[in-house]
Amino acid sequence: MTTLCVWAPLAERMHAEVEGESLEMAPGAVLGWWQVNVPAAKHGTDYAFCVDGGEPRPDPRSLWQPHGVHGPSRIYDQTQFTWSDQHWRGVPLSGAVLYEMHIGTFTTDGTFDAAIERLDHLVDLGVDAVEVLPVAAYDGHHGWGYDGVDIYAVHEPYGGPDGFKRFIDACHSRGLGVVLDVVYNHLGPSGNYLAEFGPYFTDHYQTPWGAALNYSTDYSDEVRRWAIDNALMWMRDFHLDGLRLDAVHEIIDTRAIHLLEQMAAEVEALTAHVRRPLFLIAESDLNDPRLVMAREGGGYGLSAQWADDVHHALHAALANEQQGYYVDFGAISTLAEAFTTPYVLSGTWSTYRRRQHGRPLDRTTVPGYRFVTYLQNHDQIGNRAAGDRLSANVPTSRLMVGSALLFCSAYTPMLFMGEEWGASTPWQYFTSFPNPSLATAVRRGRRQEFREHGWREDDVPDPQDPATLERSRLDWAEIDKDGHRELLDWHRRLIALRRAHPELSDPRLAEVRTAYDDEAGWLVLYRGRIAVACNLADKRLGVPLAGHPDGVLLSSAGGFVFRPHEIELEPDSVAIVTYR
Repeated sequence: MTTLCVWAPLAERMHAEVEGESLEMAPGAVLGWWQVNVPAAKHGTDYAFCVDGGEPRPDPRSLWQPHGVHGPSRIYDQTQFTWSDQHWRGVPLSGAVLYEMHIGTFTTDGTFDAAIERLDHLVDLGVDAVEVLPVAAYDGHHGWGYDGVDIYAVHEPYGGPDGFKRFIDACHSRGLGVVLDVVYNHLGPSGNYLAEFGPYFTDHYQTPWGAALNYSTDYSDEVRRWAIDNALMWMRDFHLDGLRLDAVHEIIDTRAIHLLEQMAAEVEALTAHVRRPLFLIAESDLNDPRLVMAREGGGYGLSAQWADDVHHALHAALANEQQGYYVDFGAISTLAEAFTTPYVLSGTWSTYRRRQHGRPLDRTTVPGYRFVTYLQNHDQIGNRAAGDRLSANVPTSRLMVGSALLFCSAYTPMLFMGEEWGASTPWQYFTSFPNPSLATAVRRGRRQEFREHGWREDDVPDPQDPATLERSRLDWAEIDKDGHRELLDWHRRLIALRRAHPELSDPRLAEVRTAYDDEAGWLVLYRGRIAVACNLADKRLGVPLAGHPDGVLLSSAGGFVFRPHEIELEPDSVAIVTYR
C-alpha cells in the first residue's frame, strides 16, 4: 500500500489528486504532516496536492516530474533501478582530480546517456571524479541548473532519475566518482510552490535571489530536514560520492548548530553505513577556515571548499586582468602566496570590498586537499559578459604555466569541461523560461548587471536565444586539431606526473615553499625535491633554484639550459625539475 505524505503545518485541509481522483488527507502522527493511503498507487502513478482547496501542486519532495515543474508529480520507487556498482568503494578526496561538467552542454544531445559516451575520454585524461552542475528540475528545457525548484527530482530533459542513475553507474564502472552540485540557498523564480505548503521561506533575511529559506525561525525544523534529507538521498539512493554546496554564505542560519554542521554530521553517519567515503564541498565567499575545520575544533566539519583566491591569483597573473574582484590580485608575489595558503585575503584589507576580509588559516593543521582549486569553472567563465574562456584571451604557453602550477599544488585541482584541450567554444549564460515576462526580466537584468560593470550591452548574449545555448556546447572534433591536441597531451602528462610523484599530491601546506621576483617575472613552486620553475616574462630568463638542477620531469618548451642553482627558460614557459 502506498501512503502519500506532505508537510503543510498551516493548512486547514489537504487533498491529494491521484489520477484525476480527489482524496481527502488526514493529519499524520507527526505535527504538521498530512497523509492518505492509496492502495492502487504504485511506481509511475501521477499525483499532486491541493492546499486548502487551491490548485494542484507538485509534491515538495517529488522524486519525478515528467510533466515539468508545473505538472503533477509521479511516484518513483528507488528500488526499481538495477545497479551494477555493488563493488564500488568510492574515491577519497585527498589526492583526487575533479572535472566539472554541465550535462546539457557537455554533448550535442545534452543528456546523461550522451554523456556516458564521453566518459572514456575522462578516464584516459586521468581524472578521479566528475562534478556535475545542478540537475534538480527547473522550468524550461535548458539552463545552468541554479533555478531548480523541485530539488528531489532530476530534470526530465536530461533523462530523469533513471537517466542520472545510469550515468552514475557508468561512471563507477569506469572508476570515476560523481559529485553533484546542489543548491540549498534559494529556489528558482518559476515553479516554486513551496510557500503555498508552509513557511519554507522567511522575510527575516534576504539573499541576492529573494527571500531566504527558513532554516532558523518558526517551523524551521522541517525545512532543515527537507534540505538534509535531500543530501542524504543523493548519496544513499543515487550512490553519489559527494555534493558541492552552492554559495553557502547565503545559507542564513542563526541556530546554535548550523545547518551545514548538522548536514556534515549526518553525512558522516551515512558514510559509516555505506562503507565508502562521502564528502561535502562548500562554495563560500567568506574565506573562513571554520567551514572545513573538524567539529571537535569548533568547525562545521565539511570536507572541502572551493578556493576562489587561488583562481583569482592565477587568472589575474596569466591574463593581466585587474578589474572588479581581480583588483586585489595580479602580482607574482600574490600568486606565490596563493600556493602556500588558499586565503590570500585572511583578515587583510580587500580593495574590492573596501574592508578587511577573511580569517587566517592554520597551515599546519588544515591539509591542502580540503581546497578545490581551478584555472576556470562555470562561474568564472559564464559570469563574464561574453562567457569567454581563458583560452580565448591567454596564449597556450601561459595556459600551460598555469595548469602546471595547479596540478603541482597541494590543493585538489579541478578542470572545467573542455579546458583540457583549450576549447574554443564559450560557456555563456542561457535560460529557457517559458513565461514571456520572466524571460524579458532575465534578459534585461543580465544586460543591466554587466552595464554597471562597464561592459557594453551588445557584448551580452541574449540568455533566452537558443543560439546562446548552441554556442556553449563543446565541440569534440577540436580534440584532434593542432594546438588543442598538444594542450590535451599536456594535461594528461601533468596528471600522470602528479600520480607518479608523491611530493606533488602531498597535502601538507606547511611543506610548500615558493620563491619569486615580481620585477623580473619568475616564480618557483617547491614540492620536496621537485621545483616548478615558471618564466612569466616576455623574454628568456635565468630562474634561480634552491639547489643544482638534476633533471627535467616535464617542460612546456625546449631550449632550457641548466646552470648551477639556475635554469634558463623561454618566455611564458614552465619546467618541472628535480634538484639536489
